[in-house]
Amino acid sequence: MTGTDTVKKVWIFAGEASGDLYGAALAKSLWAQNPDLKIAAMGAQSLKAAGVEILVDSSELGIVGFVEVLKHLPMFKRIFRELVEKAEKERPDAIILIDYPGFNLRFAKEMKKRRIKILYYITPQVWAWGKKRIPEIAETVEHMMVIFPFEKDIYKDYDLKTTFVGHPMIQLLHEESSTQRDEQLILLLPGSRRSEISRLLKPMLETAEILMKEKPEFRFIIPAPNDRIADYIRKLKISLGKESLPIDIIPDKTAELMRSACAGIAASGTVTIQAAILGLPLVVVYKINSLSYIISKLLIKIPYFTMVNLVAEKKVFEEFLQSDVNPSILNPALKRILPDGERCSEVAEGIEECIKRLQAETNASDEAAKVVLSEI
Repeated sequence: MTGTDTVKKVWIFAGEASGDLYGAALAKSLWAQNPDLKIAAMGAQSLKAAGVEILVDSSELGIVGFVEVLKHLPMFKRIFRELVEKAEKERPDAIILIDYPGFNLRFAKEMKKRRIKILYYITPQVWAWGKKRIPEIAETVEHMMVIFPFEKDIYKDYDLKTTFVGHPMIQLLHEESSTQRDEQLILLLPGSRRSEISRLLKPMLETAEILMKEKPEFRFIIPAPNDRIADYIRKLKISLGKESLPIDIIPDKTAELMRSACAGIAASGTVTIQAAILGLPLVVVYKINSLSYIISKLLIKIPYFTMVNLVAEKKVFEEFLQSDVNPSILNPALKRILPDGERCSEVAEGIEECIKRLQAETNASDEAAKVVLSEI
């Protein structure tokens, strides 16, 4: 570049931990293809570690549920207003939105008014919460970069450029070496948000306690995404009266532990795709505020809530919601996917089918970066 006036500038918006991880990989691919690019983000640890300028720290923005979001509405409004003002002033060449539709789609509308280009990477799950919003998306988004093969067909009848780039998690995990599985190690994965951990840790610990009494040879570990969440889980474990339960809490080693364990119980989310890629059988659970659950039941019409099952178009991981998340249900479900369990081979076949469908011929982050650079 011969002058600062020719330097292109993009923003990346990642409101959740998974988006932060994918955003960081995208930023690295963008810089590999255009080292002069200026990148800033709404993001957290991963984007910051990648060297991206952080506009807003999104560490505490990953809130799920209608009621839960309402409780934090003033914070969201303040951040939204600040980012709109900053975008209007700095005028980035493009803003790349990663999932997080409640915030991002509203922001896209504001940017449309200001003629700032919007690209979407890891798109809103309109196939779950209704296709009625697709025309609105097509009005505000310039290009969709989708990570599930079936998503491309969803937008084919609309005037919206759509590219299937593959799932970025496949490349992120492919870089790591494999390890021998420990057939007596089980993981508890209660999530990355305090709200979900507070609801899921108790039934997970109770399930582990029962299984350890029945089969003392089994060991349990709780992987945590970072030290902060690990500390929260430790304190919550004590407050639940389970301090003496011999379960280690280990931060920053989730993928490594997934490669080593034989099975797990996990909160619904990106971790289920991660587990499938690493070949780890799961029982998947989720609990939200009762009112949020009632509203979501009215709005969301899909056969499964676990992404692995949706991609495979069949039940691969058993999944349980709300009051079904209890040890009397989870314990037998977990036994069914252990190495000697009745569903072990069925789950392995389902995982293989899911991964085949997720794979693209090239690196997802590199492909997404090509799309971004072609648009600015």
